[in-house]
Amino acid sequence: MLLPHVAFGPHHISRLIIGGNPLRGNSHFTNERSLEMKEYYTTENVLKAWFDSERCGVTAMQSRGDQIVMDWVDLYRERGGTMHWIVQTASEWKGGDVPDNIRTIAQHGPAAIYHHGTRTDRLWKEGKVDEVKDHLKLIHDLGLLAGVASHMPEVFEHIEEHDWEADFYMTAAYNLSRVGRESVLSGGKMGVEVYDDEDRDKMAAFIRRTPKQCIFFKILAASRKCETQETVREAFAYAFSHIKPIDLVDVGVFQRDRNEIALDAQHVREVTGWDPDTRSYRTVAALVGQKA
Repeated sequence: MLLPHVAFGPHHISRLIIGGNPLRGNSHFTNERSLEMKEYYTTENVLKAWFDSERCGVTAMQSRGDQIVMDWVDLYRERGGTMHWIVQTASEWKGGDVPDNIRTIAQHGPAAIYHHGTRTDRLWKEGKVDEVKDHLKLIHDLGLLAGVASHMPEVFEHIEEHDWEADFYMTAAYNLSRVGRESVLSGGKMGVEVYDDEDRDKMAAFIRRTPKQCIFFKILAASRKCETQETVREAFAYAFSHIKPIDLVDVGVFQRDRNEIALDAQHVREVTGWDPDTRSYRTVAALVGQKA
């Protein structure tokens, strides 16, 4: 194993997951960067990124469950792709028909489906977040792992208090729901986004408190922590030292100018102390998450 792995329900996956936002031209940075990503990520370049990920030891990918991505996944499987697929509901699907979206995604071989974080946050603010429980039940009825995404720790605290049947949480490092917003793909333009490290600290504290498995995403602040490879490494070091040993990180990559997934995989090995030759951590202290 080139990367550390953990159990994820009945599956066994790498603690580094390749994210999906860049693949659909959603940079969370600037409209110009989003356009560059959209132009670069043709079908062939998406598949190349996924197969590059496999070669680097990544065994799971995360992306949204829209028709374009589902077509990509089908083609990826036809060409021998083996990564597990963790899928976000697509809030714009047929005017917001989440159950139909979930049933359609389930036909394309996902390992897990989770409820879109921006939609979760909006329902929370409207006092309707309990609607998400029905979606989790449907996902379970289809025989899949069910998760919830949010940018707000208080949403997860509510879920914990009321004992929802969630298998895992998609926990954002930054609270993009400080200001009302829609996703770029459903809203058509990038909304106001604030990246404050205090939010990262709050979410990391929640991750350590909950016994549920968490996938920590946006750890690079949508490229704002990518000034140098040292700042990238620092972001990975922070993430892995502030989550539990069962948790994972999810990072999007822009493969146009360099092999970012290879660089990220190397950072993960370094900050966790993972030795691919022995398939183990080099020291007991390297079993990151000891702060939990």
